[in-house]
Amino acid sequence: MKLSAQEEYGLRCLLHLARLGTGRSSTIPEISRAEGLSVPNVAKLMRILRLGGLVQSVRGQAGGYTLAKDPERISVASALEVLGGKFFSPGFCQRHSGRQQACAHSDDCSLRPLWRLIQTVLSEILERTSLKDLLEAEEQVERKVRDLTATVVPLVAGTAADLRAAEQQ
Repeated sequence: MKLSAQEEYGLRCLLHLARLGTGRSSTIPEISRAEGLSVPNVAKLMRILRLGGLVQSVRGQAGGYTLAKDPERISVASALEVLGGKFFSPGFCQRHSGRQQACAHSDDCSLRPLWRLIQTVLSEILERTSLKDLLEAEEQVERKVRDLTATVVPLVAGTAADLRAAEQQ
């Protein structure tokens, strides 16, 4: 599993804007300097984020980009969805069928439940983590993520067990 550069850099751009606070904007060159990214790369990322509804462009003397919503209303999951998609999505098996039209393991796949469970845990944690949460110091974010994980994993494990039991009846 890898987080793509586009996802990482896009999150960094969003966090840069979140740190500015409400009503303040930042230009592409300013974001580029602050995050150590090239101007063309930031321009590309801001376009993706704008089309995804996470940022808006502001014209004029004090122009640039601002967050389209308050930082507490932008989840990391929604940002990653705009920047690159999910780790495991419903069409995954069709896109990775090898040289065949349908995967050789379509009927009985031992990988699919693993990927589905990992995606469920990831989604729960990332949905419950906002840009505002990521504005905290590293130690505080680590504590929050650890607490979230401790809450989410048993919840998801219980849900998976319930689904398996229901399938067997």
